[in-house]
Amino acid sequence: MLARVWSASIVGIDAIKVGVEVDVSGGLPGIVVLGLPDSAVQESKERVKATLKNAGFSFPMRKIVINLTPADLRKEGPSFDLPISVGILAASEQVSADLLGDYLFTGEVSLDGSLRAVAGILPIAATAQKMGIAGLVVPFDNAQEAAVVEGLTVYGCKNLSEVADLLNNPLRHKPAQLDETVVASHGAAVHSRSVDLQDVKGQAHARRALEIAAAGGHNLIFVGPPGSGKTMLARRLPGILPPLSFAEALEVTRIHSVAGLLKNRGSLVRDRPFRSPHHSASGPSLVGGGSFPRPGEISLSHRGILFLDELTEFKRDVLEFLRQPLEDGYVTISRTRQSIMFPAQFTLVASTNPCPCGYYGDTIQQCTCSPRQRENYWAKLSGPLMDRIDLQVAVNRLKPEEITQQPTGETSICVAKRVQQARDRAVTRFQEEPNLRCNAQMQSRHLQKWCRLDDASRNLLEAAIKKLGLSARASDRILKVARTIADLAGEDKLQANHVAEAIQYRTIDRMQ
Repeated sequence: MLARVWSASIVGIDAIKVGVEVDVSGGLPGIVVLGLPDSAVQESKERVKATLKNAGFSFPMRKIVINLTPADLRKEGPSFDLPISVGILAASEQVSADLLGDYLFTGEVSLDGSLRAVAGILPIAATAQKMGIAGLVVPFDNAQEAAVVEGLTVYGCKNLSEVADLLNNPLRHKPAQLDETVVASHGAAVHSRSVDLQDVKGQAHARRALEIAAAGGHNLIFVGPPGSGKTMLARRLPGILPPLSFAEALEVTRIHSVAGLLKNRGSLVRDRPFRSPHHSASGPSLVGGGSFPRPGEISLSHRGILFLDELTEFKRDVLEFLRQPLEDGYVTISRTRQSIMFPAQFTLVASTNPCPCGYYGDTIQQCTCSPRQRENYWAKLSGPLMDRIDLQVAVNRLKPEEITQQPTGETSICVAKRVQQARDRAVTRFQEEPNLRCNAQMQSRHLQKWCRLDDASRNLLEAAIKKLGLSARASDRILKVARTIADLAGEDKLQANHVAEAIQYRTIDRMQ
């Protein structure tokens, strides 16, 4: 007998509908899997055989042919365990096949018959909803994640016996209900306040740069001696960022779901991502890759922060991978059979010492590096990469009296309110530009419309370009930062003081 079960395969951060055809016929007992299965899918033959026996079902001792369609699409992972099990049960007439055409099945089976969570449920659920699938049958731990998609009936089952009972007696089972508190929580800030800007002593200039970066989505680098607070400042940026909107949360959750980071974590990602890879990270680990491309750190940072501590310790060729995503907001991974695009709209925050010993320009400890050593040190950062970093801030060592005093700065909550107001002004300004979410994403045509300069501001910018040797890209980014400073001040037009403040953040393109 022939049975057809619907499942899905992940490609990039999307899913493609896959048919699992199971034919049980006469012949020597055995299982054959067709349709470009990988090792995990091939192993499901033995896994499913043991599972069915241990769950109390009879395994047909006949020839079983399993065909995964479309045949030219590579199938990978253990998520086909459940549809293969259901297909064998239906083909051997142990469960009813009436509902198989209306439901999509995905999940991993254990040898005792229980179902284990798998990665990529959210994009699979979205694909099922678009294709008119009535329901989705998934492991219990994946049910809340799938239930986020509206218009789709989701059943979360703990074991294979529950799946069989669902097919035989569907009226006895109730679909999973989305916990409404998960969705409602996106209306207010949900960031963890375990680290607060109030804990920072001094560093008013760096705190101001953090506020501007949060308000406009600008890239930021801190340069200073060891112990000056660069990493501490960077880790407090997520606390002043606006909360994710529901649409943004869905985007982030899809990426993390594909990467397998949502198992047993509930439904939506509620906080903006903060990723901090080690400086030994390779290029593919940052941009993504593999035989079956998976998102890298820059895509996992989508709508959030990518923090590169000790930037100059990263290999130069690895850092060059960042140039295209920083400009375009996405990264394309090309393989022989396919080309996949991952979103990568993130804010880059970096920190580094000014020289190999770390004390160049320090007022207390003398630098021991030669000019050639400092030159080689900064040569790891190319000009085009530094051009893409809007805010370049020197962080000085704290004075003795600042170290011993109690922190007196504003809390993250107070700063976050100003950031939200500035973002709201930008959203209102960009209401006819649906692809724009913050000032850092503006293009040249947007600058001509919303960053017009008066004579005083123009003369100031031209003088800075000439004196600092700034590129056209760097001058555009000065205008974007000035636009954010004006938003924080509640001003509609750029003024000379806004441009002047923005220029002072472009003074560390090179330190030698």
